[in-house]
Amino acid sequence: MANPVEFYFDFSSPYGYFASEKINALAAKHNRSVAWKPVLLGIIFKTTGMAPLPTIPIKGDYAVRDFPRSARYYGLPFRHPDNFPISGVAASRAFYWLDGRDPAAAQKLAQALYRAFFVDNVDISNADNVISVAGKLGLAAAEVQAGMNDAAVKERLRAEVADAQTKGVFGSPYFILDGEPFWGSDRMDQVDRWLATGGW
Repeated sequence: MANPVEFYFDFSSPYGYFASEKINALAAKHNRSVAWKPVLLGIIFKTTGMAPLPTIPIKGDYAVRDFPRSARYYGLPFRHPDNFPISGVAASRAFYWLDGRDPAAAQKLAQALYRAFFVDNVDISNADNVISVAGKLGLAAAEVQAGMNDAAVKERLRAEVADAQTKGVFGSPYFILDGEPFWGSDRMDQVDRWLATGGW
């Protein structure tokens, strides 16, 4: 099988949420798998000088308008969370703990966490809420908590963020197809065509 589509995202990113609902089906059309890789934009922003969209004058107001409009465009449910933006550390650690055991289950957890945050208004920066969401997928609370606190999992998250920066990742979602980068959920049509044609 060809290389997987690398899918980088931050759990606080609405556009990452939109992409998470579409990317697996898009890749499957082209006989590709997807490597899901949560990152921490807060760390990446220290390198790029960027900031969370809602904190940027004028652009932030536009973004808050665009989030629900884009959700309607993609046909996805969306509620602007009361606490936004948030840290994705707890959710990302839970993901990488589970990814080390069962990557397919980790993808389902990521989608469940995204929906909890952007549909059900659950603050997934709170570790207890992450554990609760995982529990609804049949994961034992004690195991999830231990996994989130495991030194190897914490190190993997640090390493994944560092590797993403090395590859030029600066936003969410960010896709890399055989070395070719695409940023943003609004680039998914280009991702589709690139996978179909091999590039242009």
